[in-house]
Amino acid sequence: MASVKVEQLRKAYRDMEAVKGISFAVEDGEFFCLLGPPGAGKTTILRIISGLERPDQGEVYLGGEGVNDVPPMERDVAMIFEDPALYPHMTAYGNLAHPLRLRKLPKAEIHRKVQEVAEILHITHLLERRPDAFSGGERRRVAIGRALVRRPKVLLLDQPLTDLDAWLRQEMTGELKRLQREMGQTMIYATHDFEEAVTMADRIMVMNEGVMEQLDTPEEVYDRPRSAFVASFVGSPSMNLIPCQVELQDDSLFLNCAAFRLPLTKGAGADLTSRELLLGIRPEHVTIAAEAAPTPVLSIAEGPPEGGAGKKGISATVDIVQPLGDEQIVDLSLKDGTVIKMIAPLELKLARADKLMVDFSQDRLSLFDAHSERRID
Repeated sequence: MASVKVEQLRKAYRDMEAVKGISFAVEDGEFFCLLGPPGAGKTTILRIISGLERPDQGEVYLGGEGVNDVPPMERDVAMIFEDPALYPHMTAYGNLAHPLRLRKLPKAEIHRKVQEVAEILHITHLLERRPDAFSGGERRRVAIGRALVRRPKVLLLDQPLTDLDAWLRQEMTGELKRLQREMGQTMIYATHDFEEAVTMADRIMVMNEGVMEQLDTPEEVYDRPRSAFVASFVGSPSMNLIPCQVELQDDSLFLNCAAFRLPLTKGAGADLTSRELLLGIRPEHVTIAAEAAPTPVLSIAEGPPEGGAGKKGISATVDIVQPLGDEQIVDLSLKDGTVIKMIAPLELKLARADKLMVDFSQDRLSLFDAHSERRID
């Protein structure tokens, strides 16, 4: 296996710059994910690493050695595309053995390697069948096996599970992670599906329009997004982003949103008063307000609603309720018309037009500059 390092990669197609000066490093044996919407530059980066594309600028290193001038066949990198592209006239055994035959390995060694990979991927029963008899998941397994059978230094996967059913995609993500751990294979996986990324990756690089938005562990990407784009792209439903401003009043700072007001601690910088901000809160951290609660770091400070004297919280009206297994996604309208989403247990019986008081988990709030969209720590 090998490490991968890219420095200041740039690639343009005519007047469209697909990759804009991206740098990152992948450790030997790491499962690394490129996450972003279509057009983010994920496939271009994989093609540059594999040697199928040449960068306009920047360097690629495999195992610490520069490979910009090394042909694709000599890089010892395997790539799996969205279309498995199996040879239809060959059995699974023939597909797996093909890259080894091209290398003119002895028949006994080819047989040993094919059997070994087939057992790891649980496809031994498919070896004598042809692709037209495979299910979608079986086709993926054979394609992955064909790439792995020669034990490449790096395995690149370009959205290989996109067209699979949800249950099969979930099964395959678990299989890929298990396979990567067992073999210690360096993998770089490109996807637009955040669930695939957080399920499998050791680290995730979130991309948008050819630039890197954030490179971090799945937990940090989800809990502490570095930009409003990451906050809205990672998660389902995505993070609620509410426009607000900071106001200085009687030597105290307040976060003013159209529907509510939050007092800020003294640690907050007074320079925030001149900035337009976005307050971020994930739907699972929007909760039904308790009648009495200890004063948090950022406390809800809206006055008591009609008919609810003494209660704290933000008044909201239920718009849409979407049951989903053992939970429900609830669209709530705040008093200024802003719509936020809340994830609530199914036991909480809600219907359209119900009036609620909601609260935010105070240690889960995020602030972003509204213009740069970068996180404010």
